Amino acid sequence: MNPLIFMLLIAVAVGAAGFALVPSLLGGNRADKRIKALQGDIQANRREASASRTRDSRRKEIQQTLRAQTETLEKRRKRVPLQDQLYQAGMKLKRGTFIRNSIILGGVLFVVTFLLQVELLYCAIFALAGGYLLPRMYLGHRRKKYQNAFLDELPNAVEAIVRGVKSGLPLNDSMRLVAKEAKEPIKSDFQRVLDQQSLGKSMMEAVQTLYDRVPVSEVNFFVVVITVQQQAGGNLSEALGNLAKVLRNRKKMKQKIKAMSSEAKASAGIIGSLPFIVAILVTLTTPSYMLPLFQTEIGLVMLGIALIMMSMGIFIMSKMVQFDI
Repeated sequence: MNPLIFMLLIAVAVGAAGFALVPSLLGGNRADKRIKALQGDIQANRREASASRTRDSRRKEIQQTLRAQTETLEKRRKRVPLQDQLYQAGMKLKRGTFIRNSIILGGVLFVVTFLLQVELLYCAIFALAGGYLLPRMYLGHRRKKYQNAFLDELPNAVEAIVRGVKSGLPLNDSMRLVAKEAKEPIKSDFQRVLDQQSLGKSMMEAVQTLYDRVPVSEVNFFVVVITVQQQAGGNLSEALGNLAKVLRNRKKMKQKIKAMSSEAKASAGIIGSLPFIVAILVTLTTPSYMLPLFQTEIGLVMLGIALIMMSMGIFIMSKMVQFDI
């Protein structure tokens, strides 16, 4: 065979082999790239699914925490023993001392009504009613007064904590600033939270003392925010900032309702005090005119009916000017 023809055949064979192999190599590279792209998409989908499952699990965890926290706080709010009521009113009396003072008041009322020549049965009734109701009415007034004073300063305290957290301070140090610089009763109550932490309790357990002291919705919001943040994490400054706005708006709404209902409260006070004022003036001008009301059986019955009706009227008028927000 001619060497020239032989070389030509070899060149053709090599060229054919090259054209056969190069597309397969290129196709292999494209296939590898496509496989890598598919793997990247699969990994991205897996990461997205994992993130979605994480968000769902975190959402469920937060919902369970909120539900458990709310149920616990509501149980504490429904059943309030006498000693806890004294504690919530800011009074340092013991339960036995309060009961003793109530019995002394009942005895004084019994003596006063007896000196007014009221029958013994009605003296006992007035003594029991006054000894039981009057101290508890005073206790309820003290509790309400303490809660109002606490709620007036709570938005300022929350905003101070937000500023401390945004400046880089831990939550404990921010609360310590509130305990040093805030007004009473916020100052003492936040110091009590820090004292509970110093005894070894966690922030979630220590902050519960605020609700034990002031069982109102605003404090419940604050306790829930702190508890959820401690368990599930999140932006504490943003959550507390939103809470501060809510507390400010609720405070404004309460003040607006108070201003709008002031006329009705004044009218209720005048109407409720008018019978007592008339009775006192009549007694001062003609002392013998009111004696049959206290010395006769029919007069005592009429007096009791009048007191019951007055109590019902005062109760209804007070409910008409009170609103829950």
